[in-house]
Amino acid sequence: MTRRAAAQSAHISERHWANLEYGTGNASIIVLVQVAEALHCSLAELTGDVTTSSPEWLLLRELLEHRDEAALRRARVAVGELFGTGGGNPAKSPRIALIGLRGAGKSTLGQMLADDLGFAFVELSREIEKFAGCTVAEIQALYGQNAYRRYERRALEEAIQLHGEAVLAIPGGLVSDAATFNLLLAHCTTIWLQALPEDHMQRVAAQGDLRPMAASAEAMEDLKRILAGRAAFYSKADFVVNTSAQPLAESFGIVRAVARGALKLPD
Repeated sequence: MTRRAAAQSAHISERHWANLEYGTGNASIIVLVQVAEALHCSLAELTGDVTTSSPEWLLLRELLEHRDEAALRRARVAVGELFGTGGGNPAKSPRIALIGLRGAGKSTLGQMLADDLGFAFVELSREIEKFAGCTVAEIQALYGQNAYRRYERRALEEAIQLHGEAVLAIPGGLVSDAATFNLLLAHCTTIWLQALPEDHMQRVAAQGDLRPMAASAEAMEDLKRILAGRAAFYSKADFVVNTSAQPLAESFGIVRAVARGALKLPD
C-alpha cells in the first residue's frame, strides 16, 4: 500500500500520514483509529500493546476477544489454576476479605465477623501504614500513588503469609491494581460489601471525616463516578452483601451466614 493510498483510506492528508511516520504527527485518538482501520489492524497493534508482542499473545487475544463476562471469568479461573495462582473455588480459602468503597462497613462488620469466627482481624490500611511508617495520606502525598500500591501489595502478601485464617478489611482502591487484585482473589474468599452512595457518604462523615464533602461541591457526583468505575471489579468477588438494605445487626447476620457457608462451618 502506498503512502497516498493509505492516507486516502484513513481519510487524512498524505502530509499528515508522513508526519505520523516520522513521529511528529501529534495525532488524536480518532485519527489513530482511522489509521488502524486503514491498515486492517487493531489500535492496540498500532500503539504497541503487550498483547501484540508475540504470535502467542495475538492468538490468546483472538480467543478471548468478544467473549462475555462469564466466559472471561471461566478463562481467568482456568489460567489461574494452570499456573497455580488460584482458581474459582471460594470454599478453599479460610481467609475472608471484605472489599468495597470506604463507608461500606468493612471495618465494623470485619471486626464483628472476626470475633464470631475466632479469626484474626487485619485492617490492611493499618498494615500499609506500619510498612511505610506514616499515614496513607502521607504516603500518597510524599511518595505518590505508585509507592502506595507497592506498600499495599507488600501488606497483602504478608497478611496472606502470616494468617492462615483471618478476616481482612481491604482498601477500596486495591482493585485498581490488577496484579494485587488477582493475588487477593486467589488467596481469599471475597465478599463485596455494597452500599448506596448516600450511605457511603453519611458513614464516612459520621466517623468524623468531612473531607469527602469539603473537597468538592460535587462530592456526591464524584462518589457515584468512583462507584460506577469500580463496580465491575468489585463484582468479581465471590459473594455480594448489600449493607444499605437493612440495619447493621441484620447485615452482620447475612455476612456471617455467607462466610460460614463458604467456609463450611456450622451456623
